[in-house]
Amino acid sequence: MPRFHDQFGVGRAVSGCAASGWQNRRVITESVGTPLGPDATRLMLLGAGELGREVAIEAMRLGVEVIAVDRYPNAPAMQVAHRAHVIDMLDRDALRRVIGMERPSLVVPEIEAIATEELVALEAEGVRVIPTARATRLTMDREGIRRLAAEELALPTSPYRFAHSREEFDAAIAEVGVPCVVKPVMSSSGKGQSTVADVADAETAWAYARDNARVAGQPVIVEGFVEFDYEITLLTVRHAGGVTCCPPIGHRQEHGDYRESWQPQPMSAGAAQSARAIAERVTEALGGWGVFGVELFVRGDDVLFSEVSPRPHDTGMVTMATQRLSEFALHVRAILGLPIDEDDVAVASPGASAVILATADGVAPRFTGLVDALAVPTAQVRLFAKPDCRPGRRMGVALATGATTAQAVERALTAAAAVKVSV
Repeated sequence: MPRFHDQFGVGRAVSGCAASGWQNRRVITESVGTPLGPDATRLMLLGAGELGREVAIEAMRLGVEVIAVDRYPNAPAMQVAHRAHVIDMLDRDALRRVIGMERPSLVVPEIEAIATEELVALEAEGVRVIPTARATRLTMDREGIRRLAAEELALPTSPYRFAHSREEFDAAIAEVGVPCVVKPVMSSSGKGQSTVADVADAETAWAYARDNARVAGQPVIVEGFVEFDYEITLLTVRHAGGVTCCPPIGHRQEHGDYRESWQPQPMSAGAAQSARAIAERVTEALGGWGVFGVELFVRGDDVLFSEVSPRPHDTGMVTMATQRLSEFALHVRAILGLPIDEDDVAVASPGASAVILATADGVAPRFTGLVDALAVPTAQVRLFAKPDCRPGRRMGVALATGATTAQAVERALTAAAAVKVSV
């Protein structure tokens, strides 16, 4: 079984950081090699979806060699990467083999369904996992991150219970009360999430959560329903110079998956201060460098922690239109130890994003309506180039700016509606 040593490093370790274990080592890049050359700086994406695609593009702009890994061929990031591999991401041996073969400088998880325990073991052997293997393991599992936030850090959250069996599930609903929200502990894009408005809905919610979990047999979380004024994503960047928070991003969800987002989201001074304090505490506990997508519920000046992703966030795609540096550029800069300042995250103009969804099953989908979409003032379109589609699958996003966030949202929605997906 191969072990991994210092050749995985990039640049130099920051002075004063612990010498034992990558989980405590942060690296400043003093030089970047030439892609495909013997001294290339290699970044391996574990998960090659639309977010990984943008990370790959930003990394390649800085001369980084990119290897994309996912469970299916021709994933979006694979189409722009230097090399690609298709493996079962939950297979510990397969994960170890591909990392051992490619010997990346940086391993960047981009999806939830990864053999995170193997990443922990690899990190102990010298592999640099972004932001850390522990952060990846905790945040891929709603139970891990909720217990960290609520029980260790004492952050305000909704009431919750975890259920490993149907009996525990029924008891959890009785304790939390209805209405409540039911989710698998490991899923993404709202898969498996439903609202239980009446105890009669419990059986359907239990089956839906279990059938749509990333990993079969995983428990579910039952969360008390929270009345909130709005919800935000606070993109929090941990980097060599400290911590920088992007202006708050408001968003609207359906069935747990985002439909549109906008930046900035107006907030009271008290709520903004609380949101930043929560984001800084939870990301400090997770450690490492990079972008974290901290999701929060806001009611007046009160802020509740919801979830955190240790990587760029889907709602943060709006930053491709609003900020000087998008969340993807910020992520790459941060993990390479490159400078980031407040001007990099300032909103140049209010902006919005709106998703483009498929409505049918099929392969090699086609897109029409781009002429009309791009005729909308300030509109941009990003098509993700996924090789197949199914109803409700996110296939692209429309971006727009405006004099106000309301105008930007209207433009983004109009542009997104103009694009049709056919198979």
